[in-house]
Amino acid sequence: MTADTRTAIEGARIFVVEDESVITMLLQDMFDELHCEVVSLASRFQDALDKANTLSFEVAILDVNLNGQRTFPIAEALKARGVPFIFATGYGAAAVPENFRTAPVLQKPFRIADLERAVRSALNTPRSA
Repeated sequence: MTADTRTAIEGARIFVVEDESVITMLLQDMFDELHCEVVSLASRFQDALDKANTLSFEVAILDVNLNGQRTFPIAEALKARGVPFIFATGYGAAAVPENFRTAPVLQKPFRIADLERAVRSALNTPRSA
């Protein structure tokens, strides 16, 4: 990680929506290394939707398939608030509907450089409510 990249995302407050505990732990470790703060975690749809509507954070990571439910309604709530988000999926961009194609997609499995790039991209995406 370069100094320019670190300062671009350092201190970012992140909300993680993921149902696999191993991936959640991996994300937390990677965000620690990137000097970002994971402000909250959610592994259930309703909890994630509630937090998406109420918590304060700069960017969210959304597992596309959360215990068999798609997280697109959560993405809609974030979009309405003007909060950027990243989709995480093993299926790549093809798993994301057309209306969300401007959101970064983090292809599983991913490396820290991929995560860093996705967060930087999300933070630099123009926001519209």
